[in-house]
Amino acid sequence: MNFDPFIFAVLGGILPALLWLLFWLREDWRNPEPNVVILRTFLLGMVAVALVIPLQKAIASAIPGLLALQIVLWALAEEAFKFGAAWFGGISSREDNEPVDPLVYMLTAATGFTAAENTLFILGPLLGHDMAQGVLTGNMRFIGASLLHVVSSGILGGFLAYSFYKSRKRRMRAAMKGLFWAALFHASFNLLILYRGDTGLTAAFVAVWIGAIGLLWTFERVKAIASN
Repeated sequence: MNFDPFIFAVLGGILPALLWLLFWLREDWRNPEPNVVILRTFLLGMVAVALVIPLQKAIASAIPGLLALQIVLWALAEEAFKFGAAWFGGISSREDNEPVDPLVYMLTAATGFTAAENTLFILGPLLGHDMAQGVLTGNMRFIGASLLHVVSSGILGGFLAYSFYKSRKRRMRAAMKGLFWAALFHASFNLLILYRGDTGLTAAFVAVWIGAIGLLWTFERVKAIASN
């Protein structure tokens, strides 16, 4: 049966990301963000992929042979661009008016980033007419890499949420700390898979699922801050 690889890749990349987004938006059901702001943040997250790829290529060219350092800097770049998408999408807007909001916007940007990135990863095998590999790639990224982006952005979002009522200086400091820990978590995931084989793969997946549970707990804590 004939199929259009571009359509399949887009559906395989965007639909799973939307499922993640809907799941996390349910945590903000009491006072949901405007749909237009959520959509803007999601789309900016997708655009961030196109912007970060040239930077990652430049990093690889600047430090050839230093793969571990490349991975760390790539992770930092991705977390910074996701933060930028969340910032321009919603955090800097008047709709960012309670502690849970920056967390929601960070996760929205992360799912947008995931949607575009997954589409590109799925498209590769499909262009080679390997349908099975394309489906497998989509499933693996839905389980692993997609959740990685959500959890790492959630780390930064948590720092922003907990510092919501602090001074501007302390919020900026919290953002930098959050970016550091988000990039560290992201880079550690990739390094474990690259250098520790099956053991590292298992450890990385366990870590992101623990992170997801921690993210759910963070949502409840942040909502409690808002209610107080």
